[in-house]
Amino acid sequence: MAVRLIGFVVLVFVVLSPGIAFVFLAVQLGLFGFYMGVAFAPNHKGMPVVPRDVALDFLRRQVMMSRDIRGSRLLDIAMGGLNYQIEHHLFPSMPRPHLRRAAPMIAAYCRAHDVPYVQTGLFASYGIVVRYINRVGLGERDVFTCPLVEQRAQLTVGA
Repeated sequence: MAVRLIGFVVLVFVVLSPGIAFVFLAVQLGLFGFYMGVAFAPNHKGMPVVPRDVALDFLRRQVMMSRDIRGSRLLDIAMGGLNYQIEHHLFPSMPRPHLRRAAPMIAAYCRAHDVPYVQTGLFASYGIVVRYINRVGLGERDVFTCPLVEQRAQLTVGA
């Protein structure tokens, strides 16, 4: 792993001038980070978080805290198989091409055992993620309210 990480950076600086190498690495890491974010976020963000004092069995913990993203084989390739997050969590060493074939069996098993199996489309999942981030980030307050008006209203209520 060290050879790959160090070797890649050395190769970039050997082939490119230092200024262009830094720009290349910045763009490459930025695009890679964005790509990883759009591949990881739709599977977990906005899903329930298990409180510490709640005990769940392995099946429920893996299935209820993840969602699958429906789509074509092209989506499977673009997301690296991460669109089958439930199957991946249940069987982490299962080869990626088999996740698609396992999904209907796992969904049927979950239905038979009353375990909620969440599956949605890619754009619908991004909508869920954005609504969740807005709700958490804004503390469920109205972003269009003037903070001074809210503060004044609290002062008059308290008086």
